[in-house]
Amino acid sequence: MRKLTCLLVLLLPLKLFAQQFDPVKGLVKRRAPWLSGHVIFKPLKGSSPELVELQTIKNKLVITASGANAAAVGVNWYLKYYCHRSMSHMGDNLAPVFPLPVVSKKTTVQAAAKYRYALNYCTYNYTMSFYNWADWERELDWMALNGVNTMLTVEGIEAVWQNTLRKTGYSEKEINDFIVGPAYTAWWLMGNIEGWGGPMPQSQIDNRKLIQQKMMKRMHELGIEPVLQGFYGMVPSSLKSKSKAHIIDQLTWGAFKRPDILDPTDPEFARIAGIYYSEMQALYGKNIHFFAGDPFHEGGKTEGVDLMKAGAAIQASMQKYYPGSTWVLQGWQDNPKQGMLDGLDKSKVLVQELFGEFTNNWEKRKAYDGTPFIWCSVNNFGERPGVYGKLQRFADEIDRARKSTYSNYLKGVGIMPEGINNNPPDYDLMLELGWRKDHVDTRNWINDYAKYRYGKSNEHANNAWQGFLQTIYQSLPGYQEGAGESIFCARPALKVKSISSWGTLTRNYDTVKFENAVREFAKASPALINSATYKIDLINMVRQVLANKGTLVFNDLVTAYNNKDLQAFNKASGKFLNMIKLTDDLLNTDHYFRLNTYLRQSIDNGNTTEEKANNLKNMLMQITYWGENVRTEDNLHEYAYKEWAGLMDGYYLPRWEIYFEYLRGNLQGKSLQEPDYFSWERKWVDENQKLRPEKPQRSLQAVVDEILSL
Repeated sequence: MRKLTCLLVLLLPLKLFAQQFDPVKGLVKRRAPWLSGHVIFKPLKGSSPELVELQTIKNKLVITASGANAAAVGVNWYLKYYCHRSMSHMGDNLAPVFPLPVVSKKTTVQAAAKYRYALNYCTYNYTMSFYNWADWERELDWMALNGVNTMLTVEGIEAVWQNTLRKTGYSEKEINDFIVGPAYTAWWLMGNIEGWGGPMPQSQIDNRKLIQQKMMKRMHELGIEPVLQGFYGMVPSSLKSKSKAHIIDQLTWGAFKRPDILDPTDPEFARIAGIYYSEMQALYGKNIHFFAGDPFHEGGKTEGVDLMKAGAAIQASMQKYYPGSTWVLQGWQDNPKQGMLDGLDKSKVLVQELFGEFTNNWEKRKAYDGTPFIWCSVNNFGERPGVYGKLQRFADEIDRARKSTYSNYLKGVGIMPEGINNNPPDYDLMLELGWRKDHVDTRNWINDYAKYRYGKSNEHANNAWQGFLQTIYQSLPGYQEGAGESIFCARPALKVKSISSWGTLTRNYDTVKFENAVREFAKASPALINSATYKIDLINMVRQVLANKGTLVFNDLVTAYNNKDLQAFNKASGKFLNMIKLTDDLLNTDHYFRLNTYLRQSIDNGNTTEEKANNLKNMLMQITYWGENVRTEDNLHEYAYKEWAGLMDGYYLPRWEIYFEYLRGNLQGKSLQEPDYFSWERKWVDENQKLRPEKPQRSLQAVVDEILSL
């Protein structure tokens, strides 16, 4: 009996260790069920850094891993580099493979980064505003497969704030006036806005709380640490009329009144922080090791605040309720402010070099004055369309930081897109760099990428991707917030410098060379047309060709108008409008690029009539005029514009038609009033909160041929 007891004691840890792979087995069953019965997971003890080994033994793929996250990476490595299969935000290539490829020689994949971080606050709204549990389950599976082990998780923070404000004497109406609508959470939590898009129905607050709880449970199972919202002093701007504490008015962010900042050195700060963290514990537990939250994000008023003491006070409250937790700060513009860093225990801080494809603040600021940091890329703003990413710079800069004087402070990599439904090679490469120690040459990597993206090697696809690497995905120096924009989506004017306030119409690549690469890519159609990922990429690349040509046609019509040449103007404007219609036809060939797909998502996310209606309005506002109702501060319109079927012909086309009719009248000597687009856009949103009529789909090949023949 004694021997049996000893044996059970010895076996118990192995059993418990093996059980941690059950969530990974579930992941495999959901995403690649054909692989599910052919994998054996085994524990690898005492591995630091994380490690996974792959080998076929007795017709079974044996994945030996240091933990669940490494095991998921092992699954993905096998899928990508042996089965030529992959999962992405722009389509999946996960068809069954038979017979299963054999890993004859042990393959080892080792983490090169302690932290592999994912998600910008903005991703929660430009992509994830209306995710349900199935969407989040898929998202977390993708994160685990790609080795993400630290992820921003702010789905259910409304409930924390609601409970906190109730305990500080706020009425339900006052709370509703503070919490934003479902498409604007990011800018609320970053301290930029309050109340806009709300009120959020109680049923939605409750549902988001439940989703957050399910997410956190699954994340812990898959080895992903959740990063929740910390209390950094943000309070409703109405608090200063209720309290004698030192509250600093944060003025405005564009046309929006910002929430205020409660001085962290004021005794009232510790009291409210205590309520906030207690409510956090009640809803989401004590097993939280990371908190985000950036005081004075994108402006704000710091006068009257001792930054060093304020930082120390914010961190002290965090540590009191969550001992040993890490404060995650955005390295964005002049944040984190040096004065605040000076007051922190830097061993419990992690700074994100947020916009690494442009900045090198980790170097200029000497590793943020000796603070652990991770190198991140944003690559997309507003989830605006466009193919773009400085792929080689990702690899070069991470390699350079690893070999620099500040290498001891470099703790990882991160993807920080404002929207993630775009440019899949950007995310694949960035997260692989967390598992690759050697410097990566993207000219070699991209061939492997094309093979696992489409399921097999194709000469035309390979040649095209080398061309894309030299054009849209090249790594030229210079500031640029995402891809070059589409003139089709501009608010009409004769002089258009950019579509969104901080975007650009400039193409910093050879558009002829890019078009040639797209033509080469189209030659792969006979071999790859049954691949969902190939079709999505073909649509996206051809869409970009058409957008590039649209700028040239627009320049022609402006010239014709300035020359008072009505005939030439009519010809150019007609061609321009036809290109918008062609874009709509192209995008309508796949549900991924249809407005109705996302309208339906927002409707389905609502559990009540009230939720569904508010979701629709939130979504349509965000992708059109965004939210400002003051003409003098109307600088956010088109920030999150989309090239989607139904939006191209239902919103952008009529807006341009109105403008061209106005210009035509001017050329004909008529006295017409210039269109009021500010009012037109808001009226359009109010009148279009419903699914659009479905229109017949044209053949993808026919539309592609027509566009490439222009």
